[in-house]
Amino acid sequence: MKNIILFSALNLSILFGQFSYPAEDFLGGGIGYSPMYIKLDSIPGETYLPNLGLDPANFDDPFVIHGGEGFAHVTGRWRIGGYAGMGGTSVSTIPEIIVFVDGNDENNDGDYDDPGDTEPNNSWEDGEESIVYTDDFNPSIKAKFTFLLGAASVEYVMPLLQDLELSSGALMGLGRVAMAIDQQSANPSWSSIFSNAYGSMKGDSLFYAQTPAEYDAGDPTIVPGPVSGLQREVSATFFNFQPYVAVKWQFLERLGLRISVGFNKGTVNAGSWKLNGRTTIDDSPTSALAGVSFRTMLYIGL
Repeated sequence: MKNIILFSALNLSILFGQFSYPAEDFLGGGIGYSPMYIKLDSIPGETYLPNLGLDPANFDDPFVIHGGEGFAHVTGRWRIGGYAGMGGTSVSTIPEIIVFVDGNDENNDGDYDDPGDTEPNNSWEDGEESIVYTDDFNPSIKAKFTFLLGAASVEYVMPLLQDLELSSGALMGLGRVAMAIDQQSANPSWSSIFSNAYGSMKGDSLFYAQTPAEYDAGDPTIVPGPVSGLQREVSATFFNFQPYVAVKWQFLERLGLRISVGFNKGTVNAGSWKLNGRTTIDDSPTSALAGVSFRTMLYIGL
């Protein structure tokens, strides 16, 4: 009977010891590769992409951020850490081109004025105002969305078993998003990349810009000349917040797996977007970077 009581007490002690791990403050930390998957509710600017012949549905979904993460215990069951990563996704197309002559001499607006008589042909004929372009220099149109994130984390650890932990916390930091539109009409040469698209420089301070002939000399307009490509980028920096719950499993002495599930929330305020990183777009809208997030981490540490 004594042996049964002793054996039962020993088993209960071991069992409660597993669930009460650790009995006192513990130290440790780890670092490793941590990809983040975010199912964004929307991508800023995606509603305008069909105007360029691009389908936003072809962006990666979920969006992937490749990064690194580290964590360390500070006191009791509190743990701090950090995360840094970046990711990108793109869509592109090479559209069919129809070349036209602006048939309305009154507006000369550069838009095709459909005469409503014939469909575009493959060669110019009398009375034809448009043809199908069949050469090798169809423009390439590409949109690329990028997301950069740098954040600190604070979490509370709840041990389950000796090598298994549950934690709850949040990532807080700065994010940067950008949408770049790249349009190329030909294969660029090295020298053309460094050429001035608006005119020419004479000396150190004089710039000569040519005004198109269709504009009156009294009302000059400076427009770019023939260039092989054009790239524009809109970007913004914002505060990012991501609450989450995580499970950590130490399956080897110095190697473990950590899985986190949370909800990402970031907001770019109206008027915060910039063109090419320097010119503020005053009428830019408020944009949300929100969605369910899933993060995995294979780490080295304790």
